[in-house]
Amino acid sequence: MADDVEASAEAAQHAKMLFTEGTALGISAQRKASLRLIPVIAIGYGLAYMDRVNISFASLQMNRDLHFSASVYGMGAGLFFIGYALCEVPSNLLLLRFGAKRWLARIMFTWGLLAAAMMFVRTPIEFNVLRFLLGMAEAGFFPGVIYYLTLWFPARTRARAVSRFYIALPLSSTVMGSVAGWLIGLSGKWGLSGWQWLFLLEGLPAVLFSFIILWLLPDNPHRVSWLTADEKAWLQRQLDEDSSHAHLGHSAGVRQALASPKVWMIGLFFFCALTCNYCYSFSAPAILQTATGWTVAQVGFVVAIFGLAGAVAMLIGGANSDRTGERSLHCIVPCCVMALGYLVASYARAPWLVVGSLAASFIAYNALQGPALSVPTQFLAGRAAAAGIAAMNTITMFSGFVGPYWMGLMKDATGTYQAGLRGLLLPSLGAAAVMGLLMRSLAQGQIIVEAGPRQSP
Repeated sequence: MADDVEASAEAAQHAKMLFTEGTALGISAQRKASLRLIPVIAIGYGLAYMDRVNISFASLQMNRDLHFSASVYGMGAGLFFIGYALCEVPSNLLLLRFGAKRWLARIMFTWGLLAAAMMFVRTPIEFNVLRFLLGMAEAGFFPGVIYYLTLWFPARTRARAVSRFYIALPLSSTVMGSVAGWLIGLSGKWGLSGWQWLFLLEGLPAVLFSFIILWLLPDNPHRVSWLTADEKAWLQRQLDEDSSHAHLGHSAGVRQALASPKVWMIGLFFFCALTCNYCYSFSAPAILQTATGWTVAQVGFVVAIFGLAGAVAMLIGGANSDRTGERSLHCIVPCCVMALGYLVASYARAPWLVVGSLAASFIAYNALQGPALSVPTQFLAGRAAAAGIAAMNTITMFSGFVGPYWMGLMKDATGTYQAGLRGLLLPSLGAAAVMGLLMRSLAQGQIIVEAGPRQSP
């Protein structure tokens, strides 16, 4: 009896030692991956997003110089996302073939050249063509990065990993807002307008950074020297375990991923949420300037503050979601806050209330990103993840056409942005409803998987 007790104690002590050792390995591996990878992809995505939406500031001068109406501007702004959506899945599959660093570097190089080439636009047709080509060039970068993170971070820490790189989105607004007034103020230098300087000086950094990605970004954990053999083994065990619980794992093909109702549901969620965000992103400078009478530099300063607040909200949302293990409410509540903010901004007359309600909507949108972007990797893994995430983003990208074009049409039809803002109640509340249904579906699927063995004889 005493021997049995002693053996049990030794087994418990051994298990505790293994657990402690595994925890230490995990902490070490995740810290190294975070420090070496996330800053690189965050800067890359920040440059991409800045080149995507910098026309919102350029339009304050460009539309007047080139005699573009709000509808012409909205169409060109949105065509970017049609080109992006059409090339999304093929781009992510090519990433699998050529490796992450080569393909992501290629994307950055080509979109940087095209972003800088926007300075040569003179007609609506040229504007539309270049925006469409810019979308084609950038296609695959964001879903490629999300897939890339699944190779380095287990599911339970993924919301934090996503939020740490994705703070580049609000921070790019901070950078863009901070420099927009100065760049527009360069008008007349070397015979160029301010909006031309903006496109040139915000496009070329992406070209240069493509070489840094090629140099610093490894394709997968097996090819790095900065992880020990034990750390690589720990990471592989965690990822294998995640894959075993995935609805579509390594054995699933591209067709299965594209046919999954869950992929379409998460795509619809992001379509609704991003429709709201792109309505805001491409119209915020004009809305704020109209409501307040501020200069471009003053509007840029306020947008920069929004970006900082959004970055903080994104980090807090991702960390709290990982800590509690809860995803659903971390997405649904911010969607409801977004709806309320747009509604208040559409009826408000006081400038401070317009600014405050738009800030609340933007901050709420950023807070849901980490939890929401970790959801697809709960039911996708391996090749199915690459195809499924790309398919999700393809659905999502059409929001970038719908949003700006909707706001442009409403502005031309009514003379203000109020009607366009009120129309955002439907997609923001729709996103909340879709996320609730998706998480309920995932929970039911999990119960079935867990209950299966208990029903076996």
